[in-house]
Order: sequence, then C-alpha cells, then structure tokens
Amino acid sequence: MHQNALASLLLGAGAGLVAAHPAPSWWKESKHHHGGFPSGPSASTSTAATSSYSSYSLASGSSYSSYSLASGSGVASPTLRGYAASSASGVAYSTGTGVYSYSASSVVSVAASTASAVAVASSTAVVSASSSNSTAAGATEGEVASVTASSSCTFTDLASAVAGKADCTDIVLSGIVVTAGETLDMTDLTDGTTVTFEGTTTFGYSEWDGPLISFSGTDITIQGADGHLINMGGEQWWDGEGSNGGVTKPKGFYAHDLTDSTITGLNIKNTPIQCFSINGASNLKVIDVTIDDSDGDVTDGGHNTDAFDVGSSTGVYISGAVVKNQDDCLAINSGTDISFTGGSCSGGHGLSIGSVGGRDDNIVENIYIADSTISNSENGVRIKTISGDTGTVKNVTYTGITLSNITDYGIVIEQDYENGSPTGTPTDGVPITDLTLSDITGSVASDAATYYILCASCSDWTVSGVDLTGGSASTDCEGTPTGVSLC
Repeated sequence: MHQNALASLLLGAGAGLVAAHPAPSWWKESKHHHGGFPSGPSASTSTAATSSYSSYSLASGSSYSSYSLASGSGVASPTLRGYAASSASGVAYSTGTGVYSYSASSVVSVAASTASAVAVASSTAVVSASSSNSTAAGATEGEVASVTASSSCTFTDLASAVAGKADCTDIVLSGIVVTAGETLDMTDLTDGTTVTFEGTTTFGYSEWDGPLISFSGTDITIQGADGHLINMGGEQWWDGEGSNGGVTKPKGFYAHDLTDSTITGLNIKNTPIQCFSINGASNLKVIDVTIDDSDGDVTDGGHNTDAFDVGSSTGVYISGAVVKNQDDCLAINSGTDISFTGGSCSGGHGLSIGSVGGRDDNIVENIYIADSTISNSENGVRIKTISGDTGTVKNVTYTGITLSNITDYGIVIEQDYENGSPTGTPTDGVPITDLTLSDITGSVASDAATYYILCASCSDWTVSGVDLTGGSASTDCEGTPTGVSLC
C-alpha cells in the first residue's frame, strides 16, 4: 500500500519552476548530472608565439573556429568547462574587446556578451584586460584572445532540423512544416539538449503509421515557446474509425527511450489517433501539456485519440495535463512508479489502467493518480485486464478524483476486457491487488451506472470517501474483495 506521507516536488518548467502535485513516498526524484565537461584540445608542449586551435568542439556540438592564444602565453593543454548555449544561436561571446581568462588546466570564468548564457564551474574571477594588453604587451599565462561561435540552432524546415540536430544542444524548431509521410525526428539527441517549439508546427497528409514526432535521449528538455502550437491536423484523417479501420492514421508523439528528461508546456491540437506514446522511459516528467482534440467531437470524427499511453517505463510523472479527446485520457499498459496528478480530462474514456495483458511486459505497479477532474466522459476511474491473459496490477491509488456527467460508469474495474466486446466472464490471470480508492466524488449521467466491478482475482482493496451520485442503470458487482462495498 502507499504510505500516507506525500512529498512535494519542484519540477523545472520552461524558464521557471512549477510545483508538482503531492507525490507518494516511493516517488523519489532521481539525482543526475549533466555528464563530464568537454576536454580541450590536446597539446604535449607549451605553445609558442600565437597558436590557433581550429574547429574546437564542445559537447554541445558548437564548433569554435579560431581559438587564438596571445603571443608568448606559454599555455599547454587548456580545458574548457561548463558552457551553456544561448537560445537559438549557440554560444556567442564578444570578440576584440577583452581577453578571457583560464588557468593552465581549465577555463574557470568567461566574460560573455549579454546575449549569451554561460554556466561555469568557477572559483576564480575573470581577469580583466583590454585588447591592447593582448596585442601590445602580450598576454599573461591563461589569456585567450578571441572566441567565435560558428553554429546556429534555429531551424525553420524539416530537413535542416533533422540534419543539424546533432550540432548543438539548444534547438529551436520554428514554424516547421513537416512533409507528408515523414517524422520530425529528434531521436538520439546529444545529452543535455533543449528543444523549443516556436510558432506553428504543421503536418502534411499521408496514410501511414507515423509517428509525426519522435524524441529520444538523456537529460532532454522539450518545451513550448509562448504562443506556439503543434497542430497535427487530425481532421485530415478522422473518419470515426480511429485505429480500428478506415484510412491508416499516424500516431502523434513518440516519447521513447527518454531518460532523466522533461516535456513541458506543449500545446497540441487535433491528433489523428493516439497522441503521446511513452515507452522505454525512465524518470520522465511531463508538465502542463495541453491536448485539444475537441474538434473531433463530431460524427465520423476523432476516435482512439488517447492522450497518454504508457508502457514499459519506470518513473513517469505527468502533472497539470489538460486533455479534450475521444479515448483514454491516460492508459497505463505496463510500467512502475507512474503518476498522473492535477489533470483535467474531458470527452474521453477516463483515467485508465490497462488494458493489461497480451504484451511482452504486463506488469503495472506503484501507480498514483490524484487530484484530477474527469467530465463529459464515458468512464471515470477505470481498470481493465484482458480476458484470458496474464500479468499483474498492484499498488494502485486513485485519490481526490472529481467526476461529472459520466455517461457509462463512474468506477469500472473489469477482468473480462476484449476490445469493443467484454465477455462478461472475468478471468484471474491478471490479479488486481493493493488497490486504494479514496475521495472519489461527483456524479454520473441519469442513464449511467455509478459502479461496475467484475473480478475473478481481486484482493486487498481499501475504499474510503467514495461518494458518487446519479445514474439509473443497474449497478453490478461480482468478485469484490472482502470488506469492500460499492454496489
């Protein structure tokens, strides 16, 4: 069972910090580092006269052409440390107006132009000197005459973005038009990369599986600039069939193999089918993302437009999501240590565990879903395991959930799931154990059922503060654990 004591977590979001919703005691934020700093150009002897290091590259991928040591400096093997690129332009330092001080073993401080962002591991102050010092009098040990950045990180077309992504760690995707049938491929990014969506990103029509966007990497930040929009153009594909038939539709956003990373402040509109596919992730934070598929709320419109599908991941923390769609707001198919807090879900199938079963990984453990609203949806709280399959659903908490205008079931937990046609006979291959349902309140529509429980292997449940009203359809429960009375 979850511990009662909850820890608050501050998560980085854009330029500031966003306070996370309370998290369970097992939620312990990973401590990670950005990796080692880049080493400087090697030299086995002291430099004589004026030496030039051409094409010096930092870990960020920014190329520095013309590292010139002033005459007579006598410095060997300098090492640069701790540079952070400024947005959209790489690192740009003023030149010809002063010198940049470093010790014999490392650069510890840099006098940067105001347009640059510099993070230095430093205990030594900048040594102030004028241009004349480096030209007339000669530089003292450790003085660098000039530094010039030579890479750009702002991309306005797909081909340049994909080709240039490895060359910097501060990428701006500005108003990109993604060619039909192609992926905005931001996979295998350099550790520590930040990617900012700017303007409106759009996608051409093609019948294919997608994805439209794909990211992978370690210590990656994916964020949206003010006024941006990722318009996936789902209306081009919508036919009411979703992924069950009709035209072949692309999935939206692959967040696969992201480690120690953050997705924050994205605005996404009209996903063809499922939006986020989160798979193989570890310590991934998804903060304040908006997914608006409300245009699909029409006949032959959006279908299977899941907002967040999570599989085979450890440590996925979704906070502050606003979702308007036509399927699961959240569907956890497998994974451990996953939370969804402070969310708003409308128009879909509710906050779901499952369906569980039928995959290579069928373990769902340590799930915390809290402080969220579900409105105008088919279901509220939902757990579904696949008939005849095997797996585990264990240590799941739903707490602080408010429901309104739920059309089918307020709380539905079934072990007979088959896509579109539950069997009505539960199977015990995927036990549901250590489940907590607390402070779940609100109402269902007049022809809906408040509860539907169909279990063959359910045990160790704790239910408190569950109070749903409304509904006239029959409320059935079969196989509920001892001491649980919902129906």
